[in-house]
Amino acid sequence: MKILDKSKIDKHILPHLSKRKRGPKPTIPLNEIVMIILNRAKTGSQWRYTSIMDFTNGVKVKWQAIYKQHRKWCKDGSWKRVWTELLKNNHAALDMSCVQLDGSQTSVKRGGEAVGFQGRKASKTTNSLFLADNSGQMLAMSTPQAGSHHDLFEIDKSMKEILDQLHAAQINPEGLFLNADAGFDAQELRKICSKENMEANIKVNPRNTKEAFENEDLYFDDELYKRRTVIEHANAWIDSFKGLLVRFETSICSWVSMHYLAFACLFIKKLNTQ
Repeated sequence: MKILDKSKIDKHILPHLSKRKRGPKPTIPLNEIVMIILNRAKTGSQWRYTSIMDFTNGVKVKWQAIYKQHRKWCKDGSWKRVWTELLKNNHAALDMSCVQLDGSQTSVKRGGEAVGFQGRKASKTTNSLFLADNSGQMLAMSTPQAGSHHDLFEIDKSMKEILDQLHAAQINPEGLFLNADAGFDAQELRKICSKENMEANIKVNPRNTKEAFENEDLYFDDELYKRRTVIEHANAWIDSFKGLLVRFETSICSWVSMHYLAFACLFIKKLNTQ
C-alpha cells in the first residue's frame, strides 16, 4: 500500500531530511525508506513485521536499518522540519478564518515517557493539545503530557510550543479567532490569547465561579463555536494512521515525530487535490 508516490516524497519531504555525510550510503533510495516508514505509520505494524520488500524492488533490507534511519530523523528534528516547511510554503492552502484547539487522549500499551492513568478511559494514556485550521487541517501540537493531567495542565508551556510552531511556519497568530470547549475555560489561557492579540472564543464552563470573571467582558460566538466539529474530523483523519491510534512508541520524540509525518502526508494529499 503506497501512501505517497515517490514524486511527491521527492518534492515535499526529501529536501528537508538530513543526509548522511560520512559512512556507507543507504542500500536503497531515501524515498523508498520514507515510503516504508509511512506504511508502518499507516498500518500500525511492528517494525520487525513492516513490509519492506514491497517498496524496494526486491532489494533485501533489514528492518533494523529502516528503524535506525527513522530514529535518526526523529532525533535531529527532520520530521518536524518537513512539517514546518510544508506549512511555510503553502499558506494559501490553509483556512485561518478561525482555529480550533482541542486535547486528545491516546491509550498507551508499552509505557514510556509522559504516561499516566486516566480514570475516564480506565487505562494508561498520554495527552496532547492540537491546533487545526478552519478546514480541519492540523497545524501544531504540544509536547505530550501524562494522561492523568487535564488539558489545562501547564497550558502556558503548551500554548508557547504551539505558538512557536506557528511562528516557525511564518503564520502570524495575531487576529486569529480561537475556538475551544469549556474544558479550556481558564483565565490563564484567555490571557495568553489576549497577549497574542487572538480572540478567545471559549465556551464558559459552568463549574467556574462567576466571581472569577466578574470583571471581564467575555466574548463568545455560538455560530463560530460550531466550527469546532472540524477538529473532530481532523482527529479522525489522524486516527486513520493505525500507528497513532494506540501508542506503542515509548519515547516522546518518536511519538511526536510520527504525528508530524501523518500531518505532512495528509497535507500533501490535500495540496495535490487543489
